[in-house]
Amino acid sequence: MAVGGQRLGQAGVQVAPLAGAPALPTGLTGQSWLVADAATGEVLAAYNAHLKLPPASTLKMLFADTVLPKFDRATVHHVAPAELTGLGQGSSLVGIKEDLDYRVEDLWRGVFLSSGNDAVHVLAHMNGGIEQTVAQMQARADSLQARDTHVVSPDGYDTDGQVSSAYDLTLFARAGMRNADFRAYCGTRDAQFPGALDKATGQRSSFGIANTDRLLGSYPGLIGVKNGYTTNAGSTFTGAAVRNGRSLLVTVMHPDSYMKVYEETAALLDWGFAAAGHIQAVGLLAEDTAAAATPAPAAAAAGGGKPSPAVPAVAHPAAAQAAVEGSSTGAMAWWGTAVAGVALLAAGLRLRARRRQRRRQRRRRAVPALSVPENGPVGATAVRRR
Repeated sequence: MAVGGQRLGQAGVQVAPLAGAPALPTGLTGQSWLVADAATGEVLAAYNAHLKLPPASTLKMLFADTVLPKFDRATVHHVAPAELTGLGQGSSLVGIKEDLDYRVEDLWRGVFLSSGNDAVHVLAHMNGGIEQTVAQMQARADSLQARDTHVVSPDGYDTDGQVSSAYDLTLFARAGMRNADFRAYCGTRDAQFPGALDKATGQRSSFGIANTDRLLGSYPGLIGVKNGYTTNAGSTFTGAAVRNGRSLLVTVMHPDSYMKVYEETAALLDWGFAAAGHIQAVGLLAEDTAAAATPAPAAAAAGGGKPSPAVPAVAHPAAAQAAVEGSSTGAMAWWGTAVAGVALLAAGLRLRARRRQRRRQRRRRAVPALSVPENGPVGATAVRRR
């Protein structure tokens, strides 16, 4: 049986409407898509959910699931020239320069906002190298029961054999949104990024970056998560949104054109919110099997550790359905708390960014002879692949 349930392994549209259910959007062109309740894990509708396709930069969600918890955001890293080698031709870049220092939080903004493959490579080198990071990403995919995913590069760049599915990308997004930093980064619309160093003054410039997610800030209630585009993969997108206390995840892969990935995601989100109470689940999002090894709260307390806040792991779809029926209220409460945390953490990050920007402005007024950043003004870096 396919991961998530038998119907998700079948080709074509899978939906089980009840009385009063709205019709699915017409004219959908995605080769694969999926709509799920983020809190309960119920799959509300899907089309070719397990079809293996190139994921483009949506694979960066798995990269973040794997590497983000390992480094404190305030850690400062000096970028060596070797860490910026091996980038695919035409890669999207945030504009990292060798032999300069960067905070980890800035590198992650480069990953999430600019889909910067240069930021991914630097973080991968911090994590022990590209090869080790790819192996860890594959292991993480396995623990999330993402069986359609084969990882070859950490950044999602077109590479032979690198595939994922709408089902798996939704698993990565759901897992990532359980991490407060992940939620804050993917929900950030714009930020200042460290620029070049003026050798004459020793002062560091900065430049603005903006999130390439076209729905963020335009679709009501959208809180992330990640888009992607390559020549081979076309457009891919996973979006999370909250409306009236209900949270949904939608993934769309390979529609007819770049902008349709956003249009079709928005249409499926609208449908999912309208279908509340009028749809039977056609499957379930698998839970993280690694969480099963986490000590239970009583055991953790006995050992002096803190209980894990993660939703309990359930490996088998039938068992997962029983768990959903018994714990959906708790899951909704958890997700509501998580969403509130997004706003608080994002606000804190914006405040810190504004304070840093004011300090830079004061320094610039004191030292007026700063040079133009080597990487140019906002938008100067060509973005051909995300």
